[in-house]
Amino acid sequence: MAPVKVSKICCIGAGYVGGPTCAVIALKCPHITVTIVDLNQARIDAWNSPDFNVPIYEPGLVDVIRQARGRNLFFSTDVDKAVREADLIFVSVNTPTKKSGVGAGFGADLHYVESATRRIAAVATSNKIVVEKSTVPCRTAESMRTILEANSKPGIRFDILSNPEFLAEGTAISDLFAPDRVLIGSLQTSEGKDACKALADVYANWVPKERILTRISSVNALSAICEATGANIDEVAHAVGFDSRIGPKFLRASVGFGGSCFQKDILNLVVEMNEYQKSRFSKTVVDTLFNTITGKHIAVLGFAFKADTGDTRESAAISIIRDFLSEHLQEACPNTPLESIKKSVTIVHSALEACKQKEAIVIATEWKEFQSIDWELVYGQMAKPAFVFDGRMILDAEKLRKIGFTVKVIGRGDRV
Repeated sequence: MAPVKVSKICCIGAGYVGGPTCAVIALKCPHITVTIVDLNQARIDAWNSPDFNVPIYEPGLVDVIRQARGRNLFFSTDVDKAVREADLIFVSVNTPTKKSGVGAGFGADLHYVESATRRIAAVATSNKIVVEKSTVPCRTAESMRTILEANSKPGIRFDILSNPEFLAEGTAISDLFAPDRVLIGSLQTSEGKDACKALADVYANWVPKERILTRISSVNALSAICEATGANIDEVAHAVGFDSRIGPKFLRASVGFGGSCFQKDILNLVVEMNEYQKSRFSKTVVDTLFNTITGKHIAVLGFAFKADTGDTRESAAISIIRDFLSEHLQEACPNTPLESIKKSVTIVHSALEACKQKEAIVIATEWKEFQSIDWELVYGQMAKPAFVFDGRMILDAEKLRKIGFTVKVIGRGDRV
């Protein structure tokens, strides 16, 4: 069978991965019709907004949408129509961490992936290449294959590919324009290789061919997992080494590292230290503000989890605000929903406005714009004494102190 020449792509999921990824594919491949679908009408309306007020903040994204939308890039809630017409389907739905049951707190909730896969099987009327694009555990593509094959109509074949994303929010568009590498995994059958080539040909419209790596069974760097899943550890190490954030060093599989401390440090630090750091910062704020924040007003600058993104998932600011609300209510509220937090705080879009008549400023996100704030003007409109708690070590503490601020920088052992 000759490789499929892709002329129509459907992406199920108009979120942080599917939206930018397929928008760039549409921009770079004007001969391919790309339709991004989602059941959330409000989200699709935002992607289609006349003023390009798209639902995701990502530098460069609006310019991509302006060039491609209406030409060969479309956003729709008609999932069935897009699936039926597509040659290739990206499944790029949300895979949140499980909140209850087995694996709660660390396992991925794959019910959106399963739902999308079952929808494809139910409505497809021709052969499809289905690409797993969400952040999912190993073997998810195999589970998708099982669902599709068990529910497909006679005479219809599904080829399943794994095409993991390696975008960093805030630089997603530049990452997509010039990726370190593109990974495409498939079964090592002639049909699987043909499907691999079809997707590789899409990326080859702008990605150098030497950076498109195919026929990789898994992207786990642990040899034990590679053995269990049939992956080649050397291929995996080679592929991982292409990522400029990692590099090719320390990727040789071995019997494992020795010593009693290293493994304990890793296991303890991965989660516990991260949570401890946030709670320690909150406690520092409260302790410094004379051991109470009751009746005080605090400006938290930065609600997203990092600069140049609108994504608030697992944001440190949310944990900090929860701690502040707990202090104010004099009871613990570690599970306060995000919507409840938003109702408990005033959200503004100007640092100057946020700091007006506040006793303290908390820096929770490393926005470059902080460097251009007129801190003397901010100081002048704050209650005194005026405190700054820099949780990202991005401000000139000495300059702020000269203005009159009391400054506490996390990680530097500052005395106030």
